[in-house]
Amino acid sequence: MADIKSHVHTPGWVGEFRAFIMRGNVIDLAVGVIIGAAFTAIVNSLVKDIFNPVLGLVIGGIDFSNLFITLKGPHLATLADAQKAGAVTLNVGLFLNAVIQFLIMALVIFWFVKVLSRLHGQEAAKPAAPPAPTKTEVLLEQIRDELAARKV
Repeated sequence: MADIKSHVHTPGWVGEFRAFIMRGNVIDLAVGVIIGAAFTAIVNSLVKDIFNPVLGLVIGGIDFSNLFITLKGPHLATLADAQKAGAVTLNVGLFLNAVIQFLIMALVIFWFVKVLSRLHGQEAAKPAAPPAPTKTEVLLEQIRDELAARKV
């Protein structure tokens, strides 16, 4: 009995997509997104758990997360209570938290890029040894020298 091989035809774009995904820059981008998400969690905690309590003490014990203006509805002590009661609020404290987080993130990225640029600059500042001349270059130099000697 003859062996019948079944061939499943895969569209051409599948191979292209596989090659695209396996490129180094796509993998690097994916790793960057994952690290960025983890870094965002760290910055969020830094702002919420470290900076906001200190700023709250400095400005008189105000908790930024509960700094809000009630536009319509009952005026309650906390934002969570106001939202449960269906009040329409301007969440000034949450906005300030977002601004502080953005500024911290921008500052950290600035310093990170600055350090990387400095490290990259140090690597670039080291002159690489010039490569040895090829046989063709040596031959051309000999021809040049010979022609220069004939003109004299």
